[in-house]
Amino acid sequence: MICKEEKPSILIVDDTPINIHALAKLLGEDYSLKVAKNGVSALQIAAMEKLDLILLDIMMPEMDGYEVCRQLKKDDVMKEIPVIFITAKTEDELVVSKVANSERLF
Repeated sequence: MICKEEKPSILIVDDTPINIHALAKLLGEDYSLKVAKNGVSALQIAAMEKLDLILLDIMMPEMDGYEVCRQLKKDDVMKEIPVIFITAKTEDELVVSKVANSERLF
């Protein structure tokens, strides 16, 4: 019996269906994908699943990507999951946001 290798697991966190669809189309063949449409769901999935990467939207209602990342990094297990932020913000907007908040995410 041949054992098929398990695909790496990625959690896509985005509240915009078209973004989820685009990422799923790009990554779906090579990765096992999970999807969360908000920060609370993302944290629940991250706590229950073995994830290799989280693609995290910054701009979401209720709990933005920065807060999701803060919560992930507070947990002893979830803090080890790499996070890549995805956003429609420009680089200048991100710099202004970081300076205005003057806090470190990691």
